[in-house]
Amino acid sequence: MHSRLRFVLPLFALAVLSATTALAQSPVAQTPPMGWNSWNFFADKVTDKDIRGAADQLVATGMKDAGYIYVNIDDTWEDKRDANGVLQTNAKFPNMKALADYVHSKGLKIGIYSGPGNKTCGGYTASLGHEEQDAKMYAEWGFDYLKYDLCSFIPDVMQKQAPNDKAAQMKLMIAAYEKMGKALKDATAKTGRPIVFSLCQYGWDSVWEWAPQLGGNLWRTTGDIDPHWDRIYAIASQQSGLEKYAGPGHWNDPDMLEVGNGKLTLAENRTHFSWWAMLAAPLLAGNDLPNMKPAIKAILTNKDVIAIDQDSLGKQGKHAYSDGEVEVWTRELQGGALAIAVINVGSDRLSTHPFHLDLARIGLGSEQTGKNLWTGKTVTLTNNEPIELPSHDILLVRLDHPQS
Repeated sequence: MHSRLRFVLPLFALAVLSATTALAQSPVAQTPPMGWNSWNFFADKVTDKDIRGAADQLVATGMKDAGYIYVNIDDTWEDKRDANGVLQTNAKFPNMKALADYVHSKGLKIGIYSGPGNKTCGGYTASLGHEEQDAKMYAEWGFDYLKYDLCSFIPDVMQKQAPNDKAAQMKLMIAAYEKMGKALKDATAKTGRPIVFSLCQYGWDSVWEWAPQLGGNLWRTTGDIDPHWDRIYAIASQQSGLEKYAGPGHWNDPDMLEVGNGKLTLAENRTHFSWWAMLAAPLLAGNDLPNMKPAIKAILTNKDVIAIDQDSLGKQGKHAYSDGEVEVWTRELQGGALAIAVINVGSDRLSTHPFHLDLARIGLGSEQTGKNLWTGKTVTLTNNEPIELPSHDILLVRLDHPQS
């Protein structure tokens, strides 16, 4: 779920992660996870029926075949704990084991949500003091993915136990995520069910530097996304410089996809999806699956763009250079291939002042032949060739044999 907390804490990178034993490399998330999450469309109204319906739709729409395999329940499924401390589900989710079995029967995997505080972002029961118990329960139910959202841990523990001491607060936060990471590892050892561990703590304290040691498979790098171009652009921009922290089993997470949501134009939807693929980001859709428009389905199931995201080399793309209102990003791919994204981030069409791609600035020779991944056509890129793009649109090209 998206945190309702909008204040910002300073980042206090710890010089040493004390008393931490590195957990073994998880076999999960060897490529960025792909799936669908309930929050962006259903928010707190999500039910068992909605999750079953989402699983059905992933199959019916071809999204499963395109690689979307996780069906993730976000916040508001939780009720209270019983006398033994076992967390109960509320009336919206009468039988989690049966739900997980149903999703698995479709050839899909299922995810769940909690947090290290007393309450979740939505005010429901979270995992503080019950980490091992909850992790064991998730595994026994058959869950494959946990999103762990900071939220109430901030006032409940960080600010309460270490008032006005930001460094101490960060140590408490890291210890909380370490505790759940170990609990998930132990639950996997006992049940044989690997669980993807998704850290949702908004990129505080350079999470990318320490999350892999705690068993983290992905970690949020920023605050929440929303379906507006300015927010998408801001989040994408903040990923520059983080590329060295991503790789098989551990990924930077710029938050869920907003493709098909809000009033994004088709160009903005296309660019958003392409940019996340260039960033080796998790591709977790959150749209209205039963009423998905054909153009949105075409974006979400573009196999060539998905192949960029899922490339086995696992190298996150990087910002190569900017020229006026145009940004150029590149991503190294398996077998020496290269993806190039040219993005018009400005508000006007680049027609009266076209952009000229400088191939030398990205280490290439004066002529390159590749594939335009949105038209499917073969293209030849020449040095300083004029490129015209509508506002917020993208040229995404794959070069299987780039020439220096």
